[in-house]
Amino acid sequence: MPIQWFPGHMRTAHKKAGETMSDIDVIIEVLDARHPEASSNPMITSLRKLHQRPCLKLLNKADLADPDATRAWLDHFNRQKGVTAVAISCKKAGEVAKVPALCQKLAPHRDDNFKPLRMMIMGIPNVGKSTFMNALVKRKVAKVGDEPAVTKSQQRFDISPRQYIVDTPGLMWPKIDHESDGWMLAASHAIGRNAVIDEEVATFLAGLLLVRYPERLTARYGFKTEGLDAAGVIEAVAKRRGCLLKGRGGEPDFERASLIFLQDYRDGALGRISLETPETRAVMIAEDEIKAAAKAAALAEKAAKAAKAKMPDRDKRLSSSPSSPPTAPDDEEAA
Repeated sequence: MPIQWFPGHMRTAHKKAGETMSDIDVIIEVLDARHPEASSNPMITSLRKLHQRPCLKLLNKADLADPDATRAWLDHFNRQKGVTAVAISCKKAGEVAKVPALCQKLAPHRDDNFKPLRMMIMGIPNVGKSTFMNALVKRKVAKVGDEPAVTKSQQRFDISPRQYIVDTPGLMWPKIDHESDGWMLAASHAIGRNAVIDEEVATFLAGLLLVRYPERLTARYGFKTEGLDAAGVIEAVAKRRGCLLKGRGGEPDFERASLIFLQDYRDGALGRISLETPETRAVMIAEDEIKAAAKAAALAEKAAKAAKAKMPDRDKRLSSSPSSPPTAPDDEEAA
């Protein structure tokens, strides 16, 4: 079943963001460099296009992502109209300090005390916006936590007499169209745990790493991946990390092993990993379109069979109804 997570406060935050954007010059969208497109909120894209605002996309946590994949994503985004993309680690103050100058290039007409550069930072939960804000203003102004949706309201901060930035809450969108996007977001902890089952998320991640980074599993946990499926990876992690259920004859504790495995990925302990590239995403979308078409065809066939099944009953009812009385002859025929 596809993962969906859209808490009620986000609807209010989305409306407020649209109102504020009218008085903003540049949108800064923070993405997770390990899955940049999956972590890009289509509602943010729609808003900035509606208001015709340029966008600086920050591929944060680039130090955790596969550098080859990150280069491909930067090339992909920088070909888009009105978009500039850079890779960054918000934990590095020097990289964060360069962001206002990059925004200034996107709005060169806003550069004095009377027309200050107005920036707004946006993104989904838990991609590092709060860490970015604290580094940018050089003090703790945003609460940082390992849980999504920590920031709940907008805040404005002056960077200089010529620049200010508006911080916004993390925003998801009402319906995640691609099932794999939901799993990637959950693996990176952008979705609340109440909306997912950790063992299922870990199994998805294990299956992906088996295909793309099997050597990272061996390097971290010391087991060979040949012959293993995704569930087998989690079981092997459980055995290697001593995650066994007490009094169950050494039966693996899949829940504990899943949490360890997910945390290793989130912390970068498995190495620099990207869950998607422009190429793999194109394949995923094509496969989803084929599945959607097949599902639509199956539903249409089912509806047609149901309609056909009702036809004999209708014909039976018509044949069993009383015959119509004979029509009386008109005057000329009676004569």
